[in-house]
Amino acid sequence: MQLPPFEYIRPTSLGHALELLAAPGGRAAALAGGTDLVIAMRQRLSTPAVVVGIGALPELKSFEVAEDGGLRIGAGCTLTFLAEHPVVRERHPSLAAAIRSVGSRHVRNTATLGGNLNLPTRCWYTNQSEDWRRARPPCFKTNGDICYVIRSAKECFALNSADSATALLTLGARLTIASASGSRELPLAEFYRNDGLAPTTLGPGELVTAVHVPAHRDRTAFIKIAPRTGLDYGLATIAAAVTGSNRKVTSVRLVVGSIVSWPAPLPGPARIIEEGGLTGEAIEAAAEAARGDLGEVTNLYSSSGYKRRLVRALVRRALEDIRRQKLPAREAA
Repeated sequence: MQLPPFEYIRPTSLGHALELLAAPGGRAAALAGGTDLVIAMRQRLSTPAVVVGIGALPELKSFEVAEDGGLRIGAGCTLTFLAEHPVVRERHPSLAAAIRSVGSRHVRNTATLGGNLNLPTRCWYTNQSEDWRRARPPCFKTNGDICYVIRSAKECFALNSADSATALLTLGARLTIASASGSRELPLAEFYRNDGLAPTTLGPGELVTAVHVPAHRDRTAFIKIAPRTGLDYGLATIAAAVTGSNRKVTSVRLVVGSIVSWPAPLPGPARIIEEGGLTGEAIEAAAEAARGDLGEVTNLYSSSGYKRRLVRALVRRALEDIRRQKLPAREAA
């Protein structure tokens, strides 16, 4: 499929890029790695008049380690760079695992962290060629008034499949978001919405420029289930972070991805572990409780019943993985 016509501009600075993205009409799109945007353009899901090439901007390539061990990661850092960076692998193993799970090595070589966090939602109807979609009336994502996933729905139920988001959410990450009018910081937990049509709070002309990962002493885990490793989006992912010992847990964060329209937190199972510790009984109770936090689950790419069973199994596996891990030195003391 050929790309639609567009003008390509390579800005000389981040400020220049933000000015271009602020053009009236929202017809400009940022391109860094292009692993998603180019495909969307070929499918005519995105038809920007101007493509702003930001992949070479040094302001987006920074990687800084704070004195306390926290990280500031430029949104333009490639996934391969992050997955192989010794600091990420040593201090944030769940994030490294989540990043390694994205696509193939060829994809990770060009895909960026900012692009993965802002990955558009997808479904079996929308993510097809324009000719294929023309055989049916348009859905919510293509300016229609129907959801082919849930016919009775009044909103879009396309899936969020951003693997890095689940791990970063459990780590308490924050974003720097910039536009031509200034910048702001936002917790990653406030970036996503459970809305397949408008899955993030990113405004017109805004760009994620950096990701801040605080220092932590949690035990963490990340698991992804996909039909073919390195080729397919996940059927489900889970990230977990636990502070404290197995007997005395002080905090738990559980987030699942590729199940609904956002990286979904699981507060119910987290409370069970905080109250009962990482015992076999509490882990089993948390796994059973996970279904209650998911809300309405679609049949996108696998049946809703299978997804619920899969989430239950992933909660169990992630928590058992963390229970087997060594305590950080301070917690062990």
